[in-house]
Amino acid sequence: MTTPKIFFRIVLFVLLASCASSKKTKFEDYVFETKTEKQAYIASYDKALKLWDIPYTEENIKTSLGTAHVVIAGPKNEKALVLLHGMDASSTMWYPNIKALAKNHRIYAIDFLMEPNKSTLTSNPLSSEEMVIWYNEIFQHYKLKKFDIVGASRGGWIATLLAVQKENNIDKIVLLSPAQTFKFIDKVGKTTTALMLKLFPSEKKFGKTLSTFSTHPEKISPIYKRQFYLANKYAKSNSSMLKMTPFSDDELKSITNPVLVLIGDHDVINSDESLERAQKYLVKSKTQKITDAGHFLSIDQSKIVNDLMTDFLK
Repeated sequence: MTTPKIFFRIVLFVLLASCASSKKTKFEDYVFETKTEKQAYIASYDKALKLWDIPYTEENIKTSLGTAHVVIAGPKNEKALVLLHGMDASSTMWYPNIKALAKNHRIYAIDFLMEPNKSTLTSNPLSSEEMVIWYNEIFQHYKLKKFDIVGASRGGWIATLLAVQKENNIDKIVLLSPAQTFKFIDKVGKTTTALMLKLFPSEKKFGKTLSTFSTHPEKISPIYKRQFYLANKYAKSNSSMLKMTPFSDDELKSITNPVLVLIGDHDVINSDESLERAQKYLVKSKTQKITDAGHFLSIDQSKIVNDLMTDFLK
């Protein structure tokens, strides 16, 4: 069995190999190699965002570390809800959930700065401390107080990182299949399909990756699939995932917020151990395993997940 340390060495090798093979161009962008590739990806992003099928606005917020792209929806006078997407997924990933979440919340979906989306990094790769600074600048810009937060996969890890800070304005937290949050990746061998896709992108590898992370890939919109594939095909690999390690017992104990943790019964990232640690160390936790769902449980079982989230956030 591959241990977490060995796995991270494999990840590091793949990422370094990917970066080393990158061609240098006059087009300077942390994520994309060429302007043409970025334009193709952004066009696919715009099409996928229309899957939200509700009124929304897009804003670009200047910060000290780059430009934050935020998609805003929902009633202006309702409680703020911040959405943090999964790796390479962007804010468009919320299309199966957004109508339910925006019914009674003012939505702020934030594109993560070091991934393919519409946010733009203008510095070196961010440390965990800089990630906190960046998000807090966005929260301060919108004057968010006592807001709720939903994080999926890597977004769940970031939500937890924000919650362990002594000074934060977060109220309720929902973690959907949070990656590297309570434990290291569970089924390491299966997740290497995503690494191979990143290094040697192809439609075949992409299909295999979707089947690994989703129990119902047929439910994923072809429009969103296209955007997600281009994210893996065109975007440079980055080492930010290497900064993601499970939180300590004391860090988890410091979170006094109400927290809902949901994982799929076929999640390759999490297992029962994730829920056990959440139950043991989070002071106000509610956990549930979703039947017939993989890592992409917000798509695999969107109705069940939407009902659980909206009930918890009431």
